[in-house]
Amino acid sequence: MKFGHYRPAKELLDEAFKKALLPDIPGSRALTDFTGDAYRLIFELPFNSLAEYEQTLTGNLNQEAWQDWYKEFKTHVKSSYREILKQVK
Repeated sequence: MKFGHYRPAKELLDEAFKKALLPDIPGSRALTDFTGDAYRLIFELPFNSLAEYEQTLTGNLNQEAWQDWYKEFKTHVKSSYREILKQVK
């Protein structure tokens, strides 16, 4: 996140949870990291398969309400990336 943008980003995140704009997946987590070069907001979303992950991206995240929310949220983002990890144990 951009420096100094944690509070407004967290308010938007709370709004997204309240309005059910983010996928409600059992075991998902939203984490913060205040170390390093900048604040980080990390979303962990467990999926059973890549197909399930892709379905979520093309489903929930394509809705107009989510798109409107995300347009405002990304003004607080410095950069982002995705990691797709496989749990082996």
